[in-house]
Amino acid sequence: MLTPTVRLLAAIVAILMLIGGLVTASVVGIGGFWSTVVGAAILIALVVERNRYRSEATDRSFETVGPGGGEPAGTLEPRFRPTAESFVDPTTNRKMRVYVDNRTGERRYLAED
Repeated sequence: MLTPTVRLLAAIVAILMLIGGLVTASVVGIGGFWSTVVGAAILIALVVERNRYRSEATDRSFETVGPGGGEPAGTLEPRFRPTAESFVDPTTNRKMRVYVDNRTGERRYLAED
């Protein structure tokens, strides 16, 4: 899970690597190839990276990450119902409860106290 600040810094570094690699490649030839590839890979990873246990809508709104990496507390819509399924997040040791929308099958995760 990357914070918005870390994502921004990584994007800046990746863009500098990409531009630097392209400039080097245009002047020297193949010399800037790896810088270009790594910069592009970082940018692609930032675009496709999602925070664990969070809905896409929450990720796009840049809301704060809830405990255990799940949805922020109190933000679930009423259509989500708790299930019997729970697990312990291995990185935070928080117990996570699974909620599901029975109509669509969409799942959300909230930390339990």
